[in-house]
Amino acid sequence: MTSRLLATMLLAGFTGPVLAAGTITVDYVQPEKFTDVKERQFKTSPDKNAHLKNLKSWLEKEGVQQLADGQTLRLKILDIDLAGDFEPWNGPEFQDVRVLKDIYPPRIKLQFTLQDRDGKVLGEGERELRNLSYLMESSFANRNALEHDERLLKDWLRKEFPKPE
Repeated sequence: MTSRLLATMLLAGFTGPVLAAGTITVDYVQPEKFTDVKERQFKTSPDKNAHLKNLKSWLEKEGVQQLADGQTLRLKILDIDLAGDFEPWNGPEFQDVRVLKDIYPPRIKLQFTLQDRDGKVLGEGERELRNLSYLMESSFANRNALEHDERLLKDWLRKEFPKPE
């Protein structure tokens, strides 16, 4: 349950039992210097970049499934190189087409801190994620522009924070 939802429920006078699910906060550190978060051949300003907004939203919504109740994961994204790249030299019709090849794997550099509900640090560190075999895992049914980048993060979350059984 997000803190925003919890606050809304409390303000509305909700008094029933509340399940305290995990939360994720995402901060981009100097996104204007990221290797690649381009929506087109040319960079979009970080505050208007749909890829950054969508990736943050996805992490805050989907990533919490790996966390135990009450845990907080704070992510600082230091660099992003999205899967694929632009090859405008192939002609004007390819100017805004992101081409997926083995030489353009998704890469994300991040720092993280995992805390329990009392603020005790359970884990922290810095990771450089990359998936060199991302094309072998491609799903042609999913036409999400961030499919490979989201999978990279999802795989990392599963490995770094295995859910207790």
